[in-house]
Amino acid sequence: MSGPKLFEPKQIGTLPLANRIIIAPMCQYSAIDGCMTDWHLIHLGNLALSGAGILTIEATAVTSEGRITAHDVGLWDDTTEAAMARALKGIRTASDIPVAIQLGHAGRKASVAVPWKGGKHIPPGAPEGWQTEAPSAIPFTEGTNPPHALDKADLASLRNAYGTAAKRAARLGINAIQLHAAHGYLIHQFLSPLSNQRTDDYGGSLENRLRFPLEVFDTIREAFPEGPVTIRISGTDWVPGGWDIDQSIALAKALETRGCDAIHVSSGGLSPQQQIPVGPSYQVPLARAVKAETDIPVIAVGLITGFEQAEAIVSTGDADFIALARTILYDPRWPWHAAAHLGAQIKAPNQYLRCQPHTLKELFLPPN
Repeated sequence: MSGPKLFEPKQIGTLPLANRIIIAPMCQYSAIDGCMTDWHLIHLGNLALSGAGILTIEATAVTSEGRITAHDVGLWDDTTEAAMARALKGIRTASDIPVAIQLGHAGRKASVAVPWKGGKHIPPGAPEGWQTEAPSAIPFTEGTNPPHALDKADLASLRNAYGTAAKRAARLGINAIQLHAAHGYLIHQFLSPLSNQRTDDYGGSLENRLRFPLEVFDTIREAFPEGPVTIRISGTDWVPGGWDIDQSIALAKALETRGCDAIHVSSGGLSPQQQIPVGPSYQVPLARAVKAETDIPVIAVGLITGFEQAEAIVSTGDADFIALARTILYDPRWPWHAAAHLGAQIKAPNQYLRCQPHTLKELFLPPN
């Protein structure tokens, strides 16, 4: 019998991964003025020892106004770059796991309190608040301060910001970039007709709503020529008349012609009116639909917690990879446990080999 598909190596673009397990980007809301702190070193260092195929740095703002909260990580100047370099240096002394970064901009969902303080919108002029910006002057939550509607000069500046951040990521030795186009943030706001009600050539038709997201992707691809460039999308808004799976497939096909190396299919986040049928693997059908229509490697995510569940997703061809977020926060050694359960092999640090039960020692290989 062949081994479990979950632990077969596979490439994303030119980047080889040891297995099909991806650590998804997870915001920590623990930066200072966009700069990573010791929390990030400890948090990411812990996950770097997980045995996953690749570790993705949380949503990283390309401008200070693009942060979700005042405590988000950024990569927009030399100071934020130096702080990230420090964290990466610490991680790389202990692990050779490939590291990706998710570049994003929160758009109209920016300027909010951290989740453990309620996550509500903070108006400009208030402490830790600022003027948000978006495709159209439509607030995310009714009754809150509306965003500034971006003009074409603003769009050019934002394209440059994405490109500059991508160049900084390359300078830091980051292995891959993911463009954040999901969860109701800026790029998703351009895609959805619920948030994009422009009347110029960046709004209206599907072709026009795709225009700015594709321009940003092309900018990143040009600025980061040596490594994979991927994207995370919401496959649907879960709102009638909003962004849906058919439009997601059209986007995926357009990205395929531009050399996109993988597409990570999540969902929701665009509208408070969303009705999400949450349950185990609830987003996998969206990943399956995109995979059926393109040749881009597809990443599935969303309440993937079980070892057999994850194996089934990749072994049946619903997706090429699975991504873990809350699951791996709860169990940072989930890949170890999955390998032991499924009879596979992973690489663990020499320092940790003695913690494995005697009968499972052969499942964990020391570093090469």
